[in-house]
Amino acid sequence: MSDAPALAVDESPPVDRDGAPSIVVTDVVKRFAAHGPPVLDGVTFSVAAGELVALTGPSGSGKSTLLHLLAALDAPTSGTIVLAGENLATSHRLARLRRHRVGLVFQLHNLLAHLTAAQNVQVAMFGTRRRAAARRRRADDLLAKLQVGELGNRTPPELSGGERQRVAIARALANDPQIVLADEPTGSLDEDNARRVVALLAGLAAEGRAVLVVTHDERVAAAADRTLHLRGGRIEPAADLVEPA
Repeated sequence: MSDAPALAVDESPPVDRDGAPSIVVTDVVKRFAAHGPPVLDGVTFSVAAGELVALTGPSGSGKSTLLHLLAALDAPTSGTIVLAGENLATSHRLARLRRHRVGLVFQLHNLLAHLTAAQNVQVAMFGTRRRAAARRRRADDLLAKLQVGELGNRTPPELSGGERQRVAIARALANDPQIVLADEPTGSLDEDNARRVVALLAGLAAEGRAVLVVTHDERVAAAADRTLHLRGGRIEPAADLVEPA
């Protein structure tokens, strides 16, 4: 999208060195009970660096469960997930992977209400080698690029829904991740703020990131390079997808 702002601070985009897809999901099954029905049943897909993919489907289809698996917040019952060339099942560096390679945007922001917007962004950089001054500069720069720079000293209760969502996106980008995962990022936003967030997501992909967005919003699907539709724990064939308006 032409109105998507450039967000990268580093000059080189965070693409995979070998050109392989940033997200590779192969035959993933997830059960929450040993003999219960699968929430995810043989899910297979990939997302390349520089690609914006929308993941759609009805409530209860397994979208949020899949996103949690991709964020390494849970493990599949079987199958493999490879992020930025690293197999989550065999990796001994999941915390580092989550911190440096994956940015997660929650639907309800998950900002800390007692911290300012700038401090919420800085929290994501704790545990990195950035010094306090560098963390402050990085947070200020990201907030400015997301057009909420003047709100850095306000706490989340003092911000609108759209402003909180942009702060949450800034936090997800704090460590310059290769992969951005977003869960219904426009679900609680008005028309103008939803349009801005869609443009931001498209801009992230244009910078070379792999962006996967769980959404019910046709505006996100329309802006995406591809749409995956999850129903009953399975990815439906492309012919069964509902065309975006």
